[in-house]
Amino acid sequence: MDKIHAMQLFLRVAELESFSRAADTLGLPKGSVSRQIQALENLLGVRLLHRTTRRVQLTQDGMVYYERAKDLLSNLDELDGMFQHDPTSISGRLRVDMPVGVAKNLVIPRLPAFLQQYPGIELELSSSDRLVDVIREGFDCVVRVGTLKESGLVARKVGKLTVVNCASPDYLARFGYPETLDDLASHALIHYAVNIGVRPQGFELSLDNETRWLKTGGVLTVNSTETYHAACLAGLGIIQVPRIGVKEALRSGKLVEILPQYRAGAMPVSLIYPHRRNLSRRVHLFMEWLTEVLKSYVD
Repeated sequence: MDKIHAMQLFLRVAELESFSRAADTLGLPKGSVSRQIQALENLLGVRLLHRTTRRVQLTQDGMVYYERAKDLLSNLDELDGMFQHDPTSISGRLRVDMPVGVAKNLVIPRLPAFLQQYPGIELELSSSDRLVDVIREGFDCVVRVGTLKESGLVARKVGKLTVVNCASPDYLARFGYPETLDDLASHALIHYAVNIGVRPQGFELSLDNETRWLKTGGVLTVNSTETYHAACLAGLGIIQVPRIGVKEALRSGKLVEILPQYRAGAMPVSLIYPHRRNLSRRVHLFMEWLTEVLKSYVD
């Protein structure tokens, strides 16, 4: 049995969820495809696929094997072309994660140029406020905004994002424009917490290079940056966010910056990735490109 060929057949069947469709796209007899995958399962000693009369589905072991096999075949394709200098020779899958605001405001607008330069790269872009498990979930690199915890991963510092305090014109018309920290006692802060149920700390500010927290009012807590921005636009209170995330809203007048003399400390931006002795060429190229994109917006 040609193990590499069997892995390629397995990927095609898994993606199409059908032996027949996979065989048709490859120009092979259905029986041949089925026998080779059966031989692969016998070699591994596990069942990779659930077979029914209507469809074919991955087992739990099959899901794990699918992800690893896809990465391995991508690396083999890259190995074949690593001495070629044509950008079109660089291929394979990239799995990255970054905050929604970074993806939406910084990366997505410039991504078409990157993918046009490297058409063989297949990008899986995860964007959420959740902290993903880089190793377990198979990410090649992750953008993190904020202070990093010890993780055993490699971290590349990119810069820092300036944080501003914002409110909507409607909110300020109803509650007034705060000019001192004492004024905040009569204002509402929209609280943000990754895990709902965690008690909000209040208004954050940096004084004498120290982070301090000021208790304020506010009855709304959210765990999504998109909801956080939407709540502010709706006039529900004050938010503290990286300037880049609200740049257009500030420019258009939908939001107004307040208390510029009392800002939270700038938020560090880091690129983290698994500790690998030899990064694949596509991962290295993407991280260099991503670093340049981020450096255009950070302090």
